[in-house]
Amino acid sequence: MPAGITEVDVLVIGGGVNGVGIAMDAAGRGLKVALCESHDLASATSSASSKLIHGGLRYLEQYEFCLVKKALAERERLLNNAPHIMWPLRFRLPHQPHLRPGWMLRIGLFLYDNLAKRKRLAGSNAIRFNADSPLVSSISRGFEYSDGWVDDARLVVLCAMAAKQQGAEIKPRTRCIKAERRGGIWQVTLQNTDNGALQTYHCRALVNAAGPWASSLFDEVIALPAPKQLRLVKGSHIIVPRIHDEPEAYILQNSDQRIVFVTPYEQQFSLIGTTDVDYHGDPREVEISDAEIDYLCQVVNEHFKHQISAQDVVWRYSGVRPLLDDEQLADEHTDHEKADNAPAASTQPEKHQGQAQKATRDYTFSLDAPIGEAPLLSVFGGKLTTYRLLAEAATDAISPFFKHIKGPWTGTAKLPGGHFSSQPSLIIELASQYPWLPSATLARFARSYGTLCHHFLHGCSEFGALGTDFGGGLSQKEVDYLIKVEWAYTADDILWRRSKLGLVLTTEQQERLQHYMQTKQHSIPATQ
Repeated sequence: MPAGITEVDVLVIGGGVNGVGIAMDAAGRGLKVALCESHDLASATSSASSKLIHGGLRYLEQYEFCLVKKALAERERLLNNAPHIMWPLRFRLPHQPHLRPGWMLRIGLFLYDNLAKRKRLAGSNAIRFNADSPLVSSISRGFEYSDGWVDDARLVVLCAMAAKQQGAEIKPRTRCIKAERRGGIWQVTLQNTDNGALQTYHCRALVNAAGPWASSLFDEVIALPAPKQLRLVKGSHIIVPRIHDEPEAYILQNSDQRIVFVTPYEQQFSLIGTTDVDYHGDPREVEISDAEIDYLCQVVNEHFKHQISAQDVVWRYSGVRPLLDDEQLADEHTDHEKADNAPAASTQPEKHQGQAQKATRDYTFSLDAPIGEAPLLSVFGGKLTTYRLLAEAATDAISPFFKHIKGPWTGTAKLPGGHFSSQPSLIIELASQYPWLPSATLARFARSYGTLCHHFLHGCSEFGALGTDFGGGLSQKEVDYLIKVEWAYTADDILWRRSKLGLVLTTEQQERLQHYMQTKQHSIPATQ
């Protein structure tokens, strides 16, 4: 092997949930894996979700029964595999008879309860809202059902950590600038986006998991025709001070057939979203519009006594979902089955293809493998809940090219920090070991790190031993851990992805954190 060239079995392009999931799965099957991401892990679509692990109740109306069934089964697995960053959440669905009749909702919830085995979550039931309800007085009936909550960006980081534990090389802030086939392998040129340094990799298989850039990567990097064109759909969310004190989330029906979630968020806030708007442009530049903010506020105000406006928004974010129109997915279904046996898309002709919310959340693969040449697997579409299933199917698709590959293993694999029974039991354990920690900080550590928090708490007997307090319970030792072990590089990486403390830290505190990180970036080597 020529000097300066690194040889791997698989190189994955893209550090979102699908990319890290594939890296984790493939590395655990005995393949030598590298992953590159041009920005921070989970810096695009994977940190801009509604933060839910769910089957997709509204997808039943679109006849996506197979997708919902598989997502519900994955919901159970993920709640078991990552009890720190995922937990059950009860949803309330106010009944608006002029939008959907009660019998339709009952049938939908019955299917939702029974399409897949349900061990951890309670079933659905009808409820009545009394005068103490946070809803407007005209809403008196509704339904309850169960789904799951997830810290989406931490899910990505933990999968990357699991991939590294299996031997994968994880390279954030590293852009793939060229990939070409040479002599039965892929020769890939990577560039460090911080210092411009170049590195060459040879790989026996290349995986394109670039999310919204999965199609454009062909023009810019691979120099092959893109096998599919993605439909980019913008989803936006707003965060406001908590609009009700109940632990349940609400799912609101609107006259345009969309639904809006109102979810308890970080104790003090409510997370409201999402919108579905076709998007054209650079996914990195996506922003919520004033019209979207007004839309979300309007839907909330039609349902809740507590009224909100744009002035109440303390944070907002938008992401671009890379979706496939159902015709594309149906056209490729036969090849898709051959490649990975993944879920089939609905082909119901009644769907309105012009509506962004009707585009399927299913996924498909394109496998380009000319005889005698190294394969290229491209991932199109997908949703957060089915990332593990997608990753398993993607590794299955390239498995014929590796004689030494092992079988699937992630179905029961705990993510790093998840080896405990429940969040309440872990909080009790942590409180016993670190009685000096404030209760709010204990709860944050349990639901963000699980047992990983011992990495920076071990040996400390008081809060002062954790070093500088940056605010919100964020300490110097925690920051050092995030830089060294979890690839954090900027203040935003910590404040908006590895935590959500950007909601509570002042501008001055955030600037102090950024200054500290700039001084530490080179003195603490980032894990690769």
